[in-house]
Amino acid sequence: MSEPLARYPYEAPVTAYGNGGFRFADMSHRGSILCLPTGVFAWEPADPRALTVTDLARALADMKPQSVLLLGTGPTQIFPSAEVTRAFAAAQIGLEPMSTGAAARTYNILLGERRAIGAALIAVA
Repeated sequence: MSEPLARYPYEAPVTAYGNGGFRFADMSHRGSILCLPTGVFAWEPADPRALTVTDLARALADMKPQSVLLLGTGPTQIFPSAEVTRAFAAAQIGLEPMSTGAAARTYNILLGERRAIGAALIAVA
């Protein structure tokens, strides 16, 4: 797993999304992001249909069993491959695919409730 290009070292709610990026912690980032208990990371994937276990390796490594990763798949809900689903099941981490907007909103609510949560958010236009 290579080191990400950008990282914010704390959990942070997503305050805006769209136009190809996100706002969080009074900063903006163009492109997709991973919001994990270990921080917010730049994330390369742009096509939810092409996601692999390798793309989600950091989430699998950083999240604990019984936590949930919200998978924001762009403007519509797209289910991940069976390989990705099996990897999360084996790690005992819930995986919930939904549109990026729904994932960002749900992440903020659950983060505010101090739940064991993460989000992999593919940027939308």
